[in-house]
Amino acid sequence: MVENKSEELERSRITYETLEEHVRMKAQGFIQEILEEEVNHFLGRRKSERIKKGIDVPLGYRNGHGKPRKFALMNGTVTVERPCIRNSEEKFVSRILPLFKRKSQELGNALPELYLHGLSQGDFELALRGLLGKSAPLSKSSIQRLKGKWQLEYEEWKSRDLSDLEVVYQWADGIYVKAGLEKEKAALLVIVGALSNGKKVFLACESGYRESKESWLEVLRNLKKQGLKFPPLTVADGHLGIWSAFGELHPEGREQRCWNHKITNVLNALPRKMREQAGELLCKIPYADNLNESEKRRDQFINRYQKGFPKATNKLLRDWDRMITFYSFPKEHWVHIRTTNVVESPFSSTRLRTDAAKRFKKLESATAMIWKLLQVAEKNFRTLKGHWLLPDVLAGKKIADGNLVDENKREFKEERNAA
Repeated sequence: MVENKSEELERSRITYETLEEHVRMKAQGFIQEILEEEVNHFLGRRKSERIKKGIDVPLGYRNGHGKPRKFALMNGTVTVERPCIRNSEEKFVSRILPLFKRKSQELGNALPELYLHGLSQGDFELALRGLLGKSAPLSKSSIQRLKGKWQLEYEEWKSRDLSDLEVVYQWADGIYVKAGLEKEKAALLVIVGALSNGKKVFLACESGYRESKESWLEVLRNLKKQGLKFPPLTVADGHLGIWSAFGELHPEGREQRCWNHKITNVLNALPRKMREQAGELLCKIPYADNLNESEKRRDQFINRYQKGFPKATNKLLRDWDRMITFYSFPKEHWVHIRTTNVVESPFSSTRLRTDAAKRFKKLESATAMIWKLLQVAEKNFRTLKGHWLLPDVLAGKKIADGNLVDENKREFKEERNAA
């Protein structure tokens, strides 16, 4: 009995290990059968049938098969044989396997995702070999054609209509890549928006010079031309260029500075041996349940470090009003709008890719490539927590310490105090 169970488990293990190969071979046989059926339909008869006499009878006959063709699918590379037709008035063209087609459309859509995982072009081919098998028919030229297609898609994306989007929050940041012959890295300016339904999308990805005010102004003006209505809140780091640009084009918008950047800047002004303890105190400040408690924790830090390290405390106090803006928005959204993590997360993968790769020859190529990578990253964006509250934010409803203010109770209280 025990031996029978062992044998059964052994058979199951072998079946599991060979499952992928089994599926691939089934797919190969299925494609070959479809090709044969296409020929049957083209000739009007099956392989063993004789040519029928009559009018409008297709001419031509089978003449074996051509050289074996490799075709890349998502579950592996398969080998099929294209049937050959002779003496036909019309050329036989398979809809299943066009003459020069080497990979399925699904594989083409998967290529940028492979590129996203930190692969240089050499590693890119190696990764495909692992995914598709050693005989994957993918050439360097096909990769270049794919990049050219992405460039065209990027140009179309930049001119799309944004007038129907209801953007509630937006996060802005820059990513630096080596491009062209310049010694300095070029800045790619990126904006992510949160829509009223909680979905996050990339709004802009354009090249600029060192995140300057002029570069950000150009990005924002382009978005305005596309019909975008700027949101109530913008989240970014402390770079002056972006805030000067937003202040000029959208002065009524509110600002939230990134707490991660703030904490890093403050800690850099302290000795290394003190940073761990100081960091714990700093991280507690934006996690306070209300504004009053947050300011108490801020003061505790100031009292402890003001005397010996005024540079660090001054950095904490700088732009304080713009550090606590999130308290005027729903508590469910604080985790998203206290920092620029929303845009930093896809940047981390993109930086791995661009840092590992060789210098881009053209800035345009770098921009289109990174845009494509960010488009892939966008698919993994999660819906904002508390997304049902976003319409309230867009409507301009009053919020204090993360909670909606009941205007009726407020008016009654004011009237009672006045009496």
